This record gives sequence, structure tokens and C-alpha cells, in this order.
Amino acid sequence: MHQTPKIRPFTRIVLNVTLEQLYALIGPDMNAVDAVIRARLHSDVVLVRRVAEYIINSGGKRMRPALVLLAAGALGYDGRHHHELAAVVEFIHTATLLHDDVVDESSLRRGRDTANALFGNAASVLVGDFLYSRAFQMMVEVNDMRVMRVLSDATNVIAEGEVLQLMNCHDADVDEGRYLQVIRYKTAKLFEAAAQLGAILGKASDQCERSMAAYGMHLGTAFQLIDDVLDYSGQEADTGKHLGDDLAEGKPTLPLIYVMQHGTADQAACVRRAIEQGGREDFPAVLEAIRASGALDHARSQAAREADRARAAISGLPSSNYAEALLQLTLFAVERNH
Repeated sequence: MHQTPKIRPFTRIVLNVTLEQLYALIGPDMNAVDAVIRARLHSDVVLVRRVAEYIINSGGKRMRPALVLLAAGALGYDGRHHHELAAVVEFIHTATLLHDDVVDESSLRRGRDTANALFGNAASVLVGDFLYSRAFQMMVEVNDMRVMRVLSDATNVIAEGEVLQLMNCHDADVDEGRYLQVIRYKTAKLFEAAAQLGAILGKASDQCERSMAAYGMHLGTAFQLIDDVLDYSGQEADTGKHLGDDLAEGKPTLPLIYVMQHGTADQAACVRRAIEQGGREDFPAVLEAIRASGALDHARSQAAREADRARAAISGLPSSNYAEALLQLTLFAVERNH
């Protein structure tokens, strides 16, 4: 049964706000989530604590837990479970990062050494497993079967996305459809689950819940599209990772796919060779092909389209600071430089 949301006084947030300004609305809630994270990271095994605390405290935008809080606020939720579930979402995300960096053999994330670079691959994988299992312990404590279904389904889809991405590596024949499928599974699914959880907590109607889930999915897709753009247009000091990592790993992201489909024969051949062989040797030539072909503009326009779809999905939400923050978050996802 849908409960009428509590309408907060509406204050329009100006465009181009920082993430910190967007989060000001949920500052106390984010502090509460941080407290839950610190408490639930406890383990009697010292190495578990060291690795988990390192990765959790290494920065990051915390967009996924913020989505839980903002969506719950937009639907008038007035309880405490949103803190627990926001922490659960962050644990799941952190576990995927630990596993990702091992699979990708990454050495830098958010401007710091990756956990696997410091503690080794085995410790990173096993602590990732600890975070997954701790997240499921916390889900059970919420004692809501629908919450458990959303999060367990999301975790399973994310794992499928990881495998899909692995299958796509060094495959220069990956098209835009296969690329977007990886994004939907690997990245957007947790955004979708986070927004949907807020709707579930707020006892929204089925239609509203589907709208919130669609918002999260499109927001997450836009976010990842820009991540892939920044791998060829950002500054390492801003992005916190080595530029060209995706190319070195043979990942056929949208800018590369666009060059192969719309660039000159020489540009397409250069990109194809780089994807199939991996490594950074071809990065300058690939970067030039990407810039000359308009690939980054195309990828940004695709991200903007996804952001538009996210905003349209929640156009029916009652006006509130929370709803406005959700709208502004779509602008941040597209306009950011890190």
C-alpha cells in the first residue's frame, strides 16, 4: 500500500553543485551510515580489519549509499533501516572493487595503491568474500524478504556482469549492445537496487518502485559511460587511476567501439590492434583516433541521454529537497571530471 510521502519545504539547488553540496541534505544520515560501516567491519581477524578498513576509508563518492538515503527521503521514510541498507550497499560495492582490482591487476584506485598491491591478491579476494557475507548477515537482520530478494538478485547479476566483461576483454568485435549489457549488469544494477530499496522502505506503490529502479539503472549507466570517457580525457590527479587502464586490459569501451565503427580505416585498425593485444604502447595513437573521430562527444551524448531518462523516470515524485537532489545527481554524474 502506497503511503503519502511527507513533503519537505522545497529549495531548488543550483546547477553545477558539488557532490558535497548535494550530500548536505543527508549529512547526518551519511554520518550514521559511516558509524554502521565502522561497527560492522569488526572482525577478530586482524588482516580482515586492516584490508577492509583500508578500502572503505580510501575515499570514493559513496553514491550508492547516498541513493538509498535520498530515495527513502523522497518517499517519506522515517525509520532507521535505511542506514543499515546503505551500509550493505556500500559493502557489496567495496567487495566488487576488491575483486575487480585483482582480476584487472590494477595498482591504483582513487589515487592510492589498491588493496591487492599492498596486501596481495589472496587477501583482497578473501576480504571481499568477508564483505559479501557480512552484507548478507545485515540483510537478514532487516528481516524483509523483498529487501533480501532485491539485494541477492543484484549481487548475482553483478557477478554475471563481471564474467561478461571478462569474456569481452581483447574482443574487438564487441558492439555497443554487448558493451551496454556489461554496464547494466556490472555497474548500473547496484545503482538500481539502491534506489529501489529506498522505495521499498518508503512503502511506495509498485509503479513508483519500478520508476525508482529505472532511475537508478539509468543513473548508473550514465555514471559508467562518463567513467569510460574519463579514461581517455581525464587527468590522473582527478580520476585517481592510471589513464589508459581500460585499453591496457583490452576492454572495448564505447569510445573505442565508436572509433572502430565510425573512424577511418587506419584509426579502426589501430584501435582493433590495441584491444586485441592490450598494453599501453598504442595509447597515444588510440587517444588521437578517439579525439579525431568525435568518439568522446558521442559517449558523452549517450551519457546525457541516460541522465535524461533517469530524470524522466522520477518526474512524478512530489517536490522536495530529496527529489531535487536526485535530479541534480543525474547532472553531476554527467558533468563531473573525476
